[in-house]
Amino acid sequence: MSNNIFSVADARTAAKRRMPKIFFDYVDGAAGSEYASAQNSAMLDRIRLQPRVLVNVENRRLNKSFLDRHWELPFGIAPMGMCNLTWPGADKMLAAAAVKYGMPVVLSTMASSNIEVTRERAGENAWFQLYVGQSEEIGFDLVRRAEAAGYDTLILTVDLPVIAPRPREQRNGFQSPIKIGPQQFIDFATHPQWSIRTLLTGIPKLANNLQSSSGEEFRREEGRGKVDWDFLERLRKRWGGKLIVKGVLSAQDAVRIRDTDVDAVYVSNHGGRQLDSAPAAITMLPAIRAAVGDDYPIIFDSGVYNGEAVIKALALGADFVMLGRPLLYGIGAAGDEGLEAVIELLINQIDTTLAQLARPDINDIDPGVIINDAGYPVLEKR
Repeated sequence: MSNNIFSVADARTAAKRRMPKIFFDYVDGAAGSEYASAQNSAMLDRIRLQPRVLVNVENRRLNKSFLDRHWELPFGIAPMGMCNLTWPGADKMLAAAAVKYGMPVVLSTMASSNIEVTRERAGENAWFQLYVGQSEEIGFDLVRRAEAAGYDTLILTVDLPVIAPRPREQRNGFQSPIKIGPQQFIDFATHPQWSIRTLLTGIPKLANNLQSSSGEEFRREEGRGKVDWDFLERLRKRWGGKLIVKGVLSAQDAVRIRDTDVDAVYVSNHGGRQLDSAPAAITMLPAIRAAVGDDYPIIFDSGVYNGEAVIKALALGADFVMLGRPLLYGIGAAGDEGLEAVIELLINQIDTTLAQLARPDINDIDPGVIINDAGYPVLEKR
């Protein structure tokens, strides 16, 4: 199966065929009319790169330093909830890939593997992503657990004050915990490979104990709007490791986050899964870079489906790039072989692009590789 993955689109097609519709649409879908999700990749596609020639590019380097760590690749694995719905054991596959390829993997609060197990699987490559729901007590308990398990990097996601309506999830009856009615039963019955393996390994569920000492539970569907600037300051005082704030599209917000002694800002529109009228994340990246300054660390995701998009994000101001859906498409298509096929595909695309741009070192990518026809400003060379 993985031998037939020549693009992320190939992996997506295979995953759609092999996964139950309810879970493929959970991964693939977005908010509203899915305009923001489509624009993320469309705006990246509009950006043109300037080929150069007659430079010796025989020896190319993809490794990058970020947040005081050396990484073998310029991209990592974004936080994603309930990955084991894609295919049984997906979380374990992602952790193994992070170790094999020398990149970070971010465990979501809403993961189907717990904090401690993922740290054991991925070691120092594991980061933890924090959601804070109805109870700050639950949030700070998760922080304590992450600290005790040995995580050194925490990502606070701030762009989900409420979960936006996602029509595909609603049509399919997706909810947490999973409830099986006639529609879902037929869906599972027509995807026997997924269903049999899931029955053998157990139906995925939220793996972290999201309950306060008073018995209050974290509920996926309810608001998370109590996270504010005061909470960020409290979290910064509580967490001694690297702290990243994810879900930023405003230059003004990015500056204030930087000034709160946060270690990095994460530019993202949640893959278009929150506000359908949000701008494409890549269009906001240059302004955020200009606002926070040349040396402040920036991570980027949203709409990255190929290696050239990784290069474009780095050129427009990101220091590091994260990917989500493409990796789950690979797992949905062919398990760990599909995941590795997608990662190898991305590596090859980045490597080839460096050669075409006559920039053999990924660290030499700057705005000079961009031809601006996308309708928004390009940064001056850093």
